[in-house]
Amino acid sequence: MTELNTESVRRAIVEHTRGLAESAAAAGPDAAVPTASKWTIRDLVEHVGQTQNWVASIIEQRITDPMQLPMEMAVLPADPEQWSAWLSESAQRVVSACSDEALDAPVFNPAGDERSGVRFWISSLLNEAVVHGFDAAVTANRPVDIDADIAAALIGNHFAMLISPTWKMQRAESADAIRGTGQTLQWLATDIADDKGAWIIERQPDGPTWQHGTQPADVTVSGPAQSLLLTLTRRLPLTDREAADISVDGDIDLAQHWLDNTAHVSG
Repeated sequence: MTELNTESVRRAIVEHTRGLAESAAAAGPDAAVPTASKWTIRDLVEHVGQTQNWVASIIEQRITDPMQLPMEMAVLPADPEQWSAWLSESAQRVVSACSDEALDAPVFNPAGDERSGVRFWISSLLNEAVVHGFDAAVTANRPVDIDADIAAALIGNHFAMLISPTWKMQRAESADAIRGTGQTLQWLATDIADDKGAWIIERQPDGPTWQHGTQPADVTVSGPAQSLLLTLTRRLPLTDREAADISVDGDIDLAQHWLDNTAHVSG
């Protein structure tokens, strides 16, 4: 997975959360979020703020046992005028919890991979702020600019989650659907100069694998890293190539099948 400087990640979490708050204020609390089915702006703000406070509690308390995860969630202020400050506080709290000193502290890692728990959580929180920041911006008809390196890191994080033991355990239907018999999918970021902007997925009977690099593939999806991230997280449709600024070479049905079966539960 593409590694980012942790200070850059912390700063991005704060900045994208701020952007989400600004978009939420522009859209209004009851506006329907077109890229997150059945959610309103109120739901979006509540989800992001609660998640940030919840994760902060996990890290602050150095929780290693999933049976001890916090049960209570932060309460969204009733007055939408207070949401911006509430989100700012939640973002600042969680990035403070993810300090350099805490990065390798013993904390529960839901992915069950080689990362420390804090490193897992900080990547997940960046994904939350970036992707849901896009959701809010679309709702408010505001532009979004996701740094290419950040988008590339989140694409790697996305693939890491899809092959994790936790995904297989909690999303068994998805994990089964993305098995295969050697089919290959390639994702190429046109604004990343090296192999860190190239991902190869190989679908095997025991599950998919992924690695950086390029090679002939059954289907290749190319475009800016931001567009690839938003397509992979189902914010932009693969079929609307002009809107997503992407190109597809090869078996588009294979790529669409992958997208159809890799959605995260939270919209």
